[in-house]
Order: sequence, then C-alpha cells, then structure tokens
Amino acid sequence: AVIIASGASAKWLGLEREKELIGHGLTSCATCDGAFYRNVPVCVIGGGDSACEEATFLTRFASKVYLVHRRDSLRASKIMADRALANEKIEPVWNSVPVRYVTDAEGEMCGLGVRNVLTGEESTLDIKCVFVAIGHTPNTSPFEGKIEMDGHGYLKQIGGTRTNIEGVYAAGDVADPVYRQAITAAGQGCASAIEAERWLAEKGLA
Repeated sequence: AVIIASGASAKWLGLEREKELIGHGLTSCATCDGAFYRNVPVCVIGGGDSACEEATFLTRFASKVYLVHRRDSLRASKIMADRALANEKIEPVWNSVPVRYVTDAEGEMCGLGVRNVLTGEESTLDIKCVFVAIGHTPNTSPFEGKIEMDGHGYLKQIGGTRTNIEGVYAAGDVADPVYRQAITAAGQGCASAIEAERWLAEKGLA
C-alpha cells in the first residue's frame, strides 16, 4: 500500500530576496500568520476567491488591508468580491503589480513597492506583512499519467482517500484544493492509514 502526502507548494512572486523574507513579513497563509499582525497595515496579493477570503479574514486583526491586483476588477466570485470590497478595512490597489519588498534595519518587512501597469508609476505601500494569495501547485508531477487528477493537478480521491489505483491513497494538500490546513491534512493522513490497513487486511497481508 502507498499513501501519497506530498503536499502543495504556494506560488510566489519571484521578487528579489523572497525566500529569505518568508517568516519575516512574507507569508502565503493568513489563517496561519494573521494573528501576528494585530493593529498594523498589511497587504494581500491576488484577485481570486482565496485572496478575497484572506483579505476579509485579516480584517479581524490588521488595522488596514491593501488588496493588490493587476486588473481593475477582481476575478473572484461575485459574493466573495462584494464581501471584500464592502469591508471598510480593505482598500483595493487596482492595476498594480508588486515590484520589490522593502525591509527595515532588522530585515523585517516594512513596505511593498508596486507599479501601476497602466501608467508605469511606482509607489510604496507602508505595510508590515505581505500575504501572497495567487494559488498553490500540488506536488504531483511524479504521478502524471499514472494517477487520476483534476484539472488543476490535485489527486482525485474516491470514496474517502482512495485513488483510482488499488492500494494507493492520497492525503492532505496533494488532494485538497479547498482547506489546505495542517489539521485537515493530518486528519486525512489518519484516514488514509486506516483505509490502507483495511485494504491490506482484506488481502491477508496485515
């Protein structure tokens, strides 16, 4: 039996010093890190449902949330977009893309440089954290053509954590495009272990 739990990797912006700033004012998870930024301004990068959800969640803690998007309208569902834009703590920054991270003397995030794609004008947002919400890539490339996946590359689960191949199970973010939380991944890991054990018992191997 095989349990696949290879996770998913957050998509980043590819800006200079990005890797070294993760955990120092740069993150991809508002649920994980939002509470660390109480009563300070932050920003969210993205325009989809995840970005709107993260921005709305962050209003519980931050004093202000900039929502930076490269277009002049959000691509999120109407209900998610309306909810975000109706929140007085959220300020959209339209037609803009991030160009640089700004840090203080201690190496902590203190600003984000953005460029207006229409005018080319650059400005700096004074913020304490950048939440990147432009999607995730499931770590499933070794299984392409072998195990069934959805249109975004996540492994398909059948009736629990089973995949289309007998004796092969998928658990956590590798098969979960919705919740992406450690506790749900751990729960799926436990479920897949139980299913694998039952399958082995049925085969007389456990």
